[in-house]
Amino acid sequence: MKTIGLIGGMSWESSAEYYRLINQGVKARLGAHNNAKSLMVTVNFQEIEEMQRAGHWHAAGNLLASAARQLASGGADFIVLCTNTMHKLAAAIDSAVTIPLLHIADATGTAIQRAGIKRVGLLGTRFTMEQDFYKGRLREKFGLDVITPDEADRLRVHTIIYDELCHGRINESDRREYQRIIASFQADGAEGVVLGCTEIMLLIKSSDVSLPIFDTTQLHCDAAIDAALK
Repeated sequence: MKTIGLIGGMSWESSAEYYRLINQGVKARLGAHNNAKSLMVTVNFQEIEEMQRAGHWHAAGNLLASAARQLASGGADFIVLCTNTMHKLAAAIDSAVTIPLLHIADATGTAIQRAGIKRVGLLGTRFTMEQDFYKGRLREKFGLDVITPDEADRLRVHTIIYDELCHGRINESDRREYQRIIASFQADGAEGVVLGCTEIMLLIKSSDVSLPIFDTTQLHCDAAIDAALK
């Protein structure tokens, strides 16, 4: 079994889900007392959030590169970055270490492609919804048509993530807002919805909406298990 290197803390709420899902998944596949071999470096999300807000992406990239080097020196065989948004800085990690980074958009795109879906709605932080590092990868590598909410709803989705979900707060009113936005995706021809922030899976389940959901946290964890057991 290979050793998984996890960069967590963005937020720790979703990083805890990564740890749980990966270990549960390995046990489900191997049985007995098996669990994943892993290392985790947890960054302070307060520092990351301030860098995001100020546009100090280079500094954030340096921080993630340092975490990646810690994992590589500790014996990790590959890296899992436990966040969608910070894949904006995937190149900083790739250039810092020789072990591979398991990209979350690739795990997601592969699952969507396997489902035979072409047009998807994307929910996430404003960085993920508005910039091209994520949806561009889905378009170019997997041939997907990716749509996002209008500006007001992008702000609403983003605010719920940072002000509620990252603090572990789950509100029914927030769930209704996300359901409304997902319904608008369906009206616009989307065949599925990407939960493109690792905290959204805390709020939205498949039973909450009529469209198929692609939970990036679960998909990333499944890909990590595949790589560890390959």
